[in-house]
Amino acid sequence: MALGVAVLSAVAVVPAHAADGLGRAQENQKPTVVLVHGAFADASSWNGVVQRLQKGGYQVYAPPNTLRGIPQDSTYLNSFLKSVKGPIVLVGHSYGGEVISQAAAGVDNVKSLVYIDAIMPDKGESFASLSGKFPAAPLSKALRQVPFRNGDGTTGTDMYIEPGKLHATFAQDLSQQQASVMASTQRPIAQSAFSDKLTQVAWRDKPVYVLVGRQDRGIDPNLERYEAKRAHARKTVEIDSSHVSLVSHPQAVTDLIVTAAHDSAHQ
Repeated sequence: MALGVAVLSAVAVVPAHAADGLGRAQENQKPTVVLVHGAFADASSWNGVVQRLQKGGYQVYAPPNTLRGIPQDSTYLNSFLKSVKGPIVLVGHSYGGEVISQAAAGVDNVKSLVYIDAIMPDKGESFASLSGKFPAAPLSKALRQVPFRNGDGTTGTDMYIEPGKLHATFAQDLSQQQASVMASTQRPIAQSAFSDKLTQVAWRDKPVYVLVGRQDRGIDPNLERYEAKRAHARKTVEIDSSHVSLVSHPQAVTDLIVTAAHDSAHQ
């Protein structure tokens, strides 16, 4: 269950069509940071991190993740990455970790990958097969299914978090008011995304940085530790956080991204 959040902050995320354009390499030597949100969220879940990175002089982009499944979402992100000139630090939260793993394969200017409370399947694995190695997270019992129909007549099923269960199973270190807003503004993920298998993985040949939320109820923290060890992460940080550390602990998340950016500049 790749998982993310919507958030109260009103800080604007720089859009892909910003006036300075994606096509020019930045004048400073810092890498561009690209942030990819997870399920039940949009790019505003990164607002606290974006604000801190911009204050530190980084160019930041947080493109939309459509949450329709790995083939579509990774292909879209791959095309976005190819529009960015210069070195990139690519960051994924939760389901966004799956997306960046496949999207960054073969993109040479992605210099490092940062995983925040994330899913990191290997080639041929899906979230379902990987998470099955560990006990089910509490959030798995708080999801509800909603059928949908596409314009071409095909149908599918979206997954939402039960509003009344979001605080306890997903964002317990935030206020009830924040959790209520998240529940109302959440974006669903297609159920089929849980069984999509990755066909490529960039973490096999790019430096990896991992943040583990010790109180994560969306993904088993032991799964996150396993992923970090398997990927030979250069740095793994553990903090006392829920699944939504990017909202509840934006400074810790920013610090890890800056570490990855600093290391990539000295490779």
